[in-house]
Amino acid sequence: MIPHVLPTYNRADLAFERGEGCWAISTDGTRYLDLGAGIAVNALGHANPELVAALTEQAGRIWHVSNLYHIPEQERLADLLVEHTFADTAFLTNSGTEAAELAIKMVRKFWAEEGDADRYEILTFEGAFHGRSTGAIAAAGSEKMVKGFGPLMPGFRQLPWGDMEAIKAAITERTAAVMIEPIQGEGGIRPLADADLRLIRELCDATGALLVLDEVQCGMGRTGKLFAHEYAGITPDIMMVAKGIGGGFPLGAVLATEKAAAGMVAGTHGSTYGGNPLACAVGAKVMEIIAAPEFLAEVNRKAGLFRQKLEALVAAHPDVFEGVRGQGLMIGLKCLVAPGDLVKAGYAEHILTVPAADATLRLLPPLNISDADIAEAVARLDRAAARLEA
Repeated sequence: MIPHVLPTYNRADLAFERGEGCWAISTDGTRYLDLGAGIAVNALGHANPELVAALTEQAGRIWHVSNLYHIPEQERLADLLVEHTFADTAFLTNSGTEAAELAIKMVRKFWAEEGDADRYEILTFEGAFHGRSTGAIAAAGSEKMVKGFGPLMPGFRQLPWGDMEAIKAAITERTAAVMIEPIQGEGGIRPLADADLRLIRELCDATGALLVLDEVQCGMGRTGKLFAHEYAGITPDIMMVAKGIGGGFPLGAVLATEKAAAGMVAGTHGSTYGGNPLACAVGAKVMEIIAAPEFLAEVNRKAGLFRQKLEALVAAHPDVFEGVRGQGLMIGLKCLVAPGDLVKAGYAEHILTVPAADATLRLLPPLNISDADIAEAVARLDRAAARLEA
């Protein structure tokens, strides 16, 4: 018989009832050091007191009114997002997938308003992940996501990851947009070189194509800057944000310039729950904490410490690990074994990690992880690797 919960996940035989900072406590009381953070969502750890206070205060006032009315908490979060980014405007969603759908619609509406509705092709990249909706899987194009779900939404063309010659050949004055993650998450923690991101921006400028960045996983301080594209010194026209922005509460956003968003007038898009007071109260507190220069400086310091220890771990287990990659606290351990086996070995050592493509183990800890927890994490990964060697 089919389970009451639709069986679309291969779940570990674990369940958690509470969390404290970087630690998740299972229903049997076992403490696990959480280096997955709900797949980069719990940016400030489990049950962060400041987020709990923001949520509790808002919960005692008003939960939901819909976007038929002004929502002060939504406007406060939008103000913060505009203040700290390239954007002139923001639309609040419930997830990264919803953000991807709006980004795609915004591109198409932009060109329709320009009088060129046939200019709709968006260039995307092998290994990408933009969500699980029909539009998002069509954008990514990988067989494991699209098989059995056809016919797919047309208008996407996938290019090899990191191949600048391919994008130079593909982009034309008929290209509507380029959509790319500055660092692929599901694709295996694969950073795009800063010079390559600058080149893509130049190609978009030369052809008039819009640049859409997916920073759902690599944004919100994950790399040591508020958003990863800042390292390249460029700005997009449209950007998708989610995961860490809610600190664990479902929340996403699409940020855009006034020009790119010009076609999105009343009636062109909507969301019943998007930008509700509960989510936005938490999101505003997350923004206040993570956007602070001193907080981002600490992320970079901790990332350096973690990387140093992980390099030593790789050297100690040459039959298990190939190398370390990523930026900030978005770290990938390239493996010589199946990442899933390492995840399972980690369960035995009471540490949580996340597998990814390209034989990569993802380490996405809370951004406020302590030095002591970093040391403990590497010690547990060391024992997990030793289990596989044995």
